[in-house]
Amino acid sequence: MWIDTHCHLDAHEFAAESLEVAARARGQGVSMIVIPAVERGNFGVVAQLAASAGAASYALGIHPIYVPQASEDDLIALRGAVEAAIGDSRFVAVGEIGLDFFIPMLAQPAMRAKQEHFLREQLKIARDFDLPVLMHVRRSQDVVLKHARQIRPAGGIAHAFNGSFQQARGYIDLGFKLGFGGAMTFTRALQIRRLALELPLSAIVLETDAPDISPSWLHPGRNSPEQLPRIGQVLAELRGLDVAEVAAATTANARAALPRMAAGAAA
Repeated sequence: MWIDTHCHLDAHEFAAESLEVAARARGQGVSMIVIPAVERGNFGVVAQLAASAGAASYALGIHPIYVPQASEDDLIALRGAVEAAIGDSRFVAVGEIGLDFFIPMLAQPAMRAKQEHFLREQLKIARDFDLPVLMHVRRSQDVVLKHARQIRPAGGIAHAFNGSFQQARGYIDLGFKLGFGGAMTFTRALQIRRLALELPLSAIVLETDAPDISPSWLHPGRNSPEQLPRIGQVLAELRGLDVAEVAAATTANARAALPRMAAGAAA
């Protein structure tokens, strides 16, 4: 069985097909899909979708791409939503949060500062409720790591990791797992594939980031959680391991990174 630790199943690209996509993924052996929120407006949407989709969990947070239009009231709303969701076994993390310095507008000094403020406040919410985080680290691994070291959430996942081995060790030392997905399937993605090969298997979780970061066989088409087993097969081939071993290890890693998900499954 497989766990997709990062899938935007509520995205408009799926439209009314979200539940059918989730059902097809289950048929392919995907036992859990984690659906992160990206803004205040979809907190309720991801919670409801996780409940309707069956084998799904959700996270609540404000994505860095949505920070430009976000306000302090959104942070207050997030804290309230997290407090209200604590009793829901499907709620597993604060996310998607983080920093994005890839998009030029977001890399401007004023917007970098606002992003860092929102990241710190969301890390504090995660820390206060003893929750892991789903972390967006695009072109920002070191700065995100600095804030995580200072505020110390209860671990989590560095989503779509594409940093150095030193940066990877920094996240691992803080109790994070590292998310790998469709980018790993491209033979030209040499650094990502080296990371996937040489990092401890115990540090790796799998994700699709669907509908984005489609694997090589779909690019540039819409990604889907149905693709996760084949992405896992690529990881197994890179490491010279049996697919079942990789499925078991990455599933165990995901449950370690998101303990509420493991507790909910046990219940």
